[in-house]
Amino acid sequence: MHATNALETLKPEAWAATSLEKRLKLLDQIQRNMAQYADQLAEADGTMKDGLVEQHVFSAGLNLNSTVGLIGGTIAATVDLYQSILRGKPLTAKQITAVGDGTYDVEVYPQTRKDGMTAGRQRGHLRVKGEPRQVDPREGAPGVIAVLGAGNYSASTETVKALFWDNKAVIHKPHPLNAASDAVWQKVFAPLVEIGALAYCDADQGSQLTQLPGLTAIYFTGSAASAQAIMAATDTPVVAECGGNNPCIVVPGDRPWTDKEIVHQAQQYVSLAKINGGAVCGRAQTLVTSKHWPQREQFLDAIRKAFVEETPAISSYYPGSGAAKERFAAQYPDAEVLVPEHGRQAASDGLLIVGAEPDGFAAANEAFCQVIAEIALDAPADAEEFLAQAVTYCNNRLLGSLACMIVIDEDTKKAHQAALDTAIDDLRYGAIAVNTIPALLFTNPYLIWGGADRDGEVVSGHGNFGNLLGYANVQKAVLYDQFVSMTHFLYTKKAPFDRLMAANARYTTRPTWLNLTRMIGSATRANMARKDF
Repeated sequence: MHATNALETLKPEAWAATSLEKRLKLLDQIQRNMAQYADQLAEADGTMKDGLVEQHVFSAGLNLNSTVGLIGGTIAATVDLYQSILRGKPLTAKQITAVGDGTYDVEVYPQTRKDGMTAGRQRGHLRVKGEPRQVDPREGAPGVIAVLGAGNYSASTETVKALFWDNKAVIHKPHPLNAASDAVWQKVFAPLVEIGALAYCDADQGSQLTQLPGLTAIYFTGSAASAQAIMAATDTPVVAECGGNNPCIVVPGDRPWTDKEIVHQAQQYVSLAKINGGAVCGRAQTLVTSKHWPQREQFLDAIRKAFVEETPAISSYYPGSGAAKERFAAQYPDAEVLVPEHGRQAASDGLLIVGAEPDGFAAANEAFCQVIAEIALDAPADAEEFLAQAVTYCNNRLLGSLACMIVIDEDTKKAHQAALDTAIDDLRYGAIAVNTIPALLFTNPYLIWGGADRDGEVVSGHGNFGNLLGYANVQKAVLYDQFVSMTHFLYTKKAPFDRLMAANARYTTRPTWLNLTRMIGSATRANMARKDF
């Protein structure tokens, strides 16, 4: 459909006036539709990726979780929010703490009993400028938001947020890579299309869509160059998420890490580095270490082993991945090629750059594939001094401002809590993950996702998505977990992990206690399973 024709089908005033009761019925039907079409979505997603690498390698469970799993969690949280409002007890902060200079720390996650069971020790916070104030999702004036879908995932959570949190009608345009899965999503969201709340246009309608008169906003996920072009060509406000070179700050411990802790942290980092073939905006590309940390070499050895032997191969399918890796290899001829599963799987090799210069190519470029760079700062192996220098380095010399990961053991954290708090205050990133992975902030509806404002640059985008509870003036989100946790993302077995991803997708799609029990059981079995690759 042409963008103009799609706009003509919308009824934004009627949608804005739709009651919460009717919206809950629509959400229930959409959840049922997701369950009905889940296999078609997974097949379309997998067929696209397999076709690009010319090998059948992407599993059903991973494909399910990257489609209905993402949307399912967003919709389930929306149902919880709407039901809480109807009960007269809207979801709100668990705790609000003033942190100085008119800024507040607002704890928003977990909220429900089911949240608590899946979160474990995770705690999600928003950093808000000014007195914390929530905006009711029904207060947004009628309007139309154009959503330009991402290429690296086919589940447009932005569309759901625009409809149900911003109170706007939506025109959605898929990325060309996801045209087939988008056709299935149209079946899932048919109830919204029928009432004029949602319309779809063809994948080649990007320019026409962004030039439509009367749009309230444009939501875009993609490259910084494309975002800049869109912003230059329209007066419509643009919210854009564009990635960047995200750091993982490895804080030297007051005590030596145990061998098990070293292995655990390496596996968590490499699992994130590999997922979706490295085509993840929240991927931590650059390890920031202390050159003087006594365990630095041990940790790097654990990274090598985790990539080659302890985590399964994943193909880098995203167009341009091979060329990107070649550019890094050309700049770093001594970089190590890491080959998992003896090279049986196409396009699954990684590249490890050790001791990269702080202001070199690796710092100034995003790979968006399985490239890992380590930059060892000439900073003391002292938690407080290293944290201060690492924050300054990441803020001023790494590309982008989307997400930052901090790894710090519990003893060191306890002894230097004030220094860690200062680091979190000072980091100019939109999403900060402490002892967990930044990608989980993207999937968490209570938090935000988007680059921090750095003097108007658009490297990592502009504005942010998310914020289910509608807090105004959110500057950043922080997700905390323990140094070693059962909820950590560890991709160390193939079939058990695939079954876990399928169980998670089923739970988020229909979040019943039975499906939650099944998902937890699947996680337990995956943790106990033996290596199978």
